[in-house]
Parts: sequence; structure tokens; C-alpha cells
Amino acid sequence: MQQRTSTTERYARGLAAAVVAVATLLLAANAGPARAAHALPPQQRAQHVTPAAPTR
Repeated sequence: MQQRTSTTERYARGLAAAVVAVATLLLAANAGPARAAHALPPQQRAQHVTPAAPTR
């Protein structure tokens, strides 16, 4: 049979879980897309253009 945990231990575990959750959210919020090692000139960048529909 398991022993009951003390109130202090339960609060300490809850506080530790809260700190980990906040740290995870902060790291996720600050994570952005990776930057390229070297930027390409505007002529070499891929352009996303949708093809025009054929006209009659």
C-alpha cells in the first residue's frame, strides 16, 4: 500500500511543474524560423507565383 505524500511535497511538485511549463512556453514563443547562412540576392530568390488561367 502506498503512503500518502505530504502537503509540502505536493506543493513542491506542483510548483516545479508550473516552472517547467512556463519555461517551455517561453522557449516555444521565442523560437522562430531559422535564418539562412547566407542570403541570396533578390534575383535568385524563389518567387511563388500562381500561373494565370488561360484566356480565350
